[in-house]
Amino acid sequence: MSACWVTRKPGRLMRLLVLLALSLWTTLAVAVDVPVPQAQATAGMPEVEQRKEQLPDAQERPMHTDVRVPRAQDAQERPRIGVITMQPGEIFWERFGHNAIVVSDPASGDGISYNFGFFDPTESDFLTRFIRGDMRYRLAALPIEQDLAAYRDAGRGVSVQWLDLDAAQAQSLADALAVNARPENAHYRYDYFLDNCSTRVRDAIDRALDGGLKPQLASRSQGNTFRTEALRLASPAPWMWLGFDLALGPDADRPNALWADAFVPMRLATALRESRNSHGRPLVGEEHLLLAHRIAPEPAASPTRWWPWAAVGIALSLALIRLGSRRPRALAAVALPLWSLCGLLGTVLLSAWLFTEHRVIWANHNLLLLSPLCWLLLPGGWAVLRGRGAGKGFHYLLIAILALAVVALFLFWLPVMPQRNAHWIALMLPLHLGMALGFRRR
Repeated sequence: MSACWVTRKPGRLMRLLVLLALSLWTTLAVAVDVPVPQAQATAGMPEVEQRKEQLPDAQERPMHTDVRVPRAQDAQERPRIGVITMQPGEIFWERFGHNAIVVSDPASGDGISYNFGFFDPTESDFLTRFIRGDMRYRLAALPIEQDLAAYRDAGRGVSVQWLDLDAAQAQSLADALAVNARPENAHYRYDYFLDNCSTRVRDAIDRALDGGLKPQLASRSQGNTFRTEALRLASPAPWMWLGFDLALGPDADRPNALWADAFVPMRLATALRESRNSHGRPLVGEEHLLLAHRIAPEPAASPTRWWPWAAVGIALSLALIRLGSRRPRALAAVALPLWSLCGLLGTVLLSAWLFTEHRVIWANHNLLLLSPLCWLLLPGGWAVLRGRGAGKGFHYLLIAILALAVVALFLFWLPVMPQRNAHWIALMLPLHLGMALGFRRR
């Protein structure tokens, strides 16, 4: 980027930075709220072939491709209860899939889908509530064929797990869902990780089992965290992955029990498959494929390695130091967009911490790497770009911002509230060091 472009087109630069900040803010809100009509709000299911590999005896269970709900053998005694799980889609708000509870009428076999993922974007305070992290979702009851129509059209797979509940439990759950779906009872405050469409399904089943599901899941863990699950499911969209990784704070890095993992529908489906009912039998009696999955499957977990980020950071740092010794005005031309970006992203993270209910963003250690203090470097950078002195406090401010990045490295190694941001430290710490040394040599 030439100094001429920076000097003559500051308006274009600021518009680009503002658009980037709005994109990050949208991703943060998606990470917490995912406000999408028809409620594609949570994570998805793997392909049927993958599910068979995870569960060797799954091939022994009947698999159907008809969306009609089969009647229970004891249809005169109880409704049939199932959990339907929708696999991820290709649009960013569909990356996390969805699930719902289906209740089959004991007489006709017609299925009603109880879907906890609806919201009203026409509410007068929708946007402000969305930004604050105070989303209102609601439960809706609709015929299963109607609920699945959009998934069929999009090529997204849908499976159902029929639960082995006794007559009293099945009827109690069906009655509770019908009451919950009434307009005066349907709304709830949505939280992506703690109270979402999938956790509502989990909790309803737990209540039907008189609290028998939670003890089976709360004592076991696979080491997953909110961050690892969010990054895994967002990985097909790099900008979405980037927004999640920057936005999530230390609360997202605590290992979850299987109970907390159930915020992801695929994890809930696996947990139900491994659980027992009140009589000691497998909770899932049958699994059926309702719609075949025709698009990309759910992504697998992929660790983020810090050393490529460190290599890029060190290379850029050396280039900045060299540039500062030879062409200080060119260094300023590079530094100004970087400081503007850091200041803008840091301001977004700080504002989310201080003024919103997005708790997974609070106390984000990346604030030490993307400090709002970078805004204060801009006057000195403009002065250097014009061939003038930066001012006495300029270098002290550079050192202070570098010191904050060192503090981020120190916090990474502390066992108290750790945040898995080693790759960001490996990138940004050398950059801040290169800036400090580059302008120091000037």
